[in-house]
Amino acid sequence: MLPTHLHYKHTHIIIRTLAVQLVDKMKSLDEAPGRETSRENNNWQRENQSDTSHNKSPLLADPWKPCRRSRGIVKEWLLKLSCCLGTVCRIEWYSYAALGILTAILSFLMDLSVAKLLRAHQWLYMKLEGNSLLQFFCWTLYPACLCAVSSSFSHNICPFSTGSGIPEVRTMLAGIEMPHYLSLTNMFTKFLGLICTLAGGSTLFLGKVGPFVHLSTMAGCYLSNLCTLIQANKEEKTAGEMLVVAAAVGVASCFGAPISGVLFSVEVMSSHFALKNYYPCFFSVACGALTFRLLSVWSGDGETLQALFKTNFPAALPFFPLEILLFAFLGLLCGVVSRCYLFCHRWILQFTKTNPVLIKILTTEKGLYSGMVAFLLASVTFPHSAGQYMASKYTMKQLLTSLLDSRQWLSQSNNASVRLEPEPLLEWSSSGNPIYLSLAVFLLMKLWMLVLACTLPLPAGYVMPVFIYGAAFGRLLGEGVAYVSSTGVISDQQWASINPGGYALAGAAALSGAVTHTLSPALLALELTGQFSHAVPILLATLLANALTRSGHRPSFYDALSISKRLPHLPSLMKACPQLPSTPVGQVLGAKSVQLQKAAGPVEVQKAVNTSTEIQIPVVDSHESQILLGFVLRSELLMFLRYCKTETMEKHLDEVCCIHPTSVLLSPNSTVQEAHSILSLVGAQTLFVTDRGRLVGIITWPEMKRILEDLAKEI
Repeated sequence: MLPTHLHYKHTHIIIRTLAVQLVDKMKSLDEAPGRETSRENNNWQRENQSDTSHNKSPLLADPWKPCRRSRGIVKEWLLKLSCCLGTVCRIEWYSYAALGILTAILSFLMDLSVAKLLRAHQWLYMKLEGNSLLQFFCWTLYPACLCAVSSSFSHNICPFSTGSGIPEVRTMLAGIEMPHYLSLTNMFTKFLGLICTLAGGSTLFLGKVGPFVHLSTMAGCYLSNLCTLIQANKEEKTAGEMLVVAAAVGVASCFGAPISGVLFSVEVMSSHFALKNYYPCFFSVACGALTFRLLSVWSGDGETLQALFKTNFPAALPFFPLEILLFAFLGLLCGVVSRCYLFCHRWILQFTKTNPVLIKILTTEKGLYSGMVAFLLASVTFPHSAGQYMASKYTMKQLLTSLLDSRQWLSQSNNASVRLEPEPLLEWSSSGNPIYLSLAVFLLMKLWMLVLACTLPLPAGYVMPVFIYGAAFGRLLGEGVAYVSSTGVISDQQWASINPGGYALAGAAALSGAVTHTLSPALLALELTGQFSHAVPILLATLLANALTRSGHRPSFYDALSISKRLPHLPSLMKACPQLPSTPVGQVLGAKSVQLQKAAGPVEVQKAVNTSTEIQIPVVDSHESQILLGFVLRSELLMFLRYCKTETMEKHLDEVCCIHPTSVLLSPNSTVQEAHSILSLVGAQTLFVTDRGRLVGIITWPEMKRILEDLAKEI
């Protein structure tokens, strides 16, 4: 009679495996280095451990582990530490706090390094004053060399580190495995490459939000691995939750804006945001934003915890009621501009994928291409040429600070007795031309320059440049309204105190929100400046810009990047081709999976274990009927094989193992979107496709990735 204790559940097997591993580690500290346990037990433990999650980390996937004795000591101390910390709260909350603090420190170190490199460039340029030729070479070669170094370094060390990184993170959060994008090598390469990119200044007109969100997710991945390592009960969903939290922390640590960071994670990163991630996100972003602002205070950049961009908007009467119509008009204009920008962006992405010359250069000579493009952009922005009309000497932060100034530049330029401290008007009017001409030239030139900079194969962000571009667009409208009111066209005296900075803030939020198809930039604008008095007009402008841009179901900026890279991200593919998600799964199923019949013996089970890597293996009534009975866990099959080796009488599969019933079944007529939604929402690892009870195939996350990649090739 078979003992009943052999019918363990999968979770009990995992706990038993962990206990055996811990005992072996403790024994290895006292035994001789060459002594090992039996090969059969080790293989069984490794196979059971590999079944705990379909999201295997590259950190834990390497079977060769050096310094085993040291690793055992470290693991022992980590277990003791987890026991002490676990008495206060769950260990995940410590990892959330550590993620926020670590990301804020990385953001602060990056800003500090970039500021020193920018000051070095400005110092060298000023030292060469009087020699225009040397100043030209200093102005152009400095960012060109930095871009070439960033691109070559990224290409040679880790090719996955180029670009924004947000499309890849969105794909991973949707359930698709992309382990190369979460490696430590990628994290190191992207961090250094991004510093070189940002050191190019406003010449390149690139930001850091996207790559830093990617850096935050990589840090979150390894903190999740560490958390899983010291936990007694290893859960499969911890890594996914940590990535969602890390996406929010990345934005919060860039600007010290915790609430908009969480909203960004909800809107951009997650197609299905679980409510259980709500509190961890806010806790982690609060730690990150607080640490980032405290570091700024301790470094001398600020006297206390305050907004990143200080403004002085009038609090008594920030705007007049009739100005709401002007803010609505600004939102519509930003919607038109965003559609134009997104069209140009999609065209340049398609052009780089189809032009043979660019394909060859971007494949073999990425550093040369980046240096040439950076040299071109720097030549255009040279202060002694067209750069004098674009405030090219300002950094990205100085550009945004000057555009958010609440004073009317027209009245300041006409009144020579008034002197601004600091002088935001100085660079915008250095050529002696009207302010409107400088803003118009800035908008016209930066549009095509930003589109061209998006083709650079280096780590770069694209949200902050669009944010500044929208601020310049809103500033131009605000100055125009102020000019009209000053000429006497409008007789009412209240229009004489128009605040152009409010229009700049609304334009920045509206344009960046329209380009990304989100509302989080509206809240980001309020948190960056602390001007909550303009919350209503900013939200109105952002909503109208989004409505105009979303009409026609056109893809957003990040959707266009996902489509261009052929990433298996279903929401992006739906924007490019709405009929693709309606494809029946019966048309895209791959080869038939390994299956077992209920009367299978040890030979058939051993063959299934050797040829399949799935956690759940389907069990049919017989190979002839193909009637699906349920599934059996891989760990139970390993126990079945061990049991058969110790018993003389041969047993069948259904006599030893528990055949689990299937909770969700798909038909061949079910769509790819339905299968993807079930895998995402239910958290199932395997979906069985049956036709009138007969097994047709199975769908797992690797299979779903293959299906989406095949569908992406059809676009």
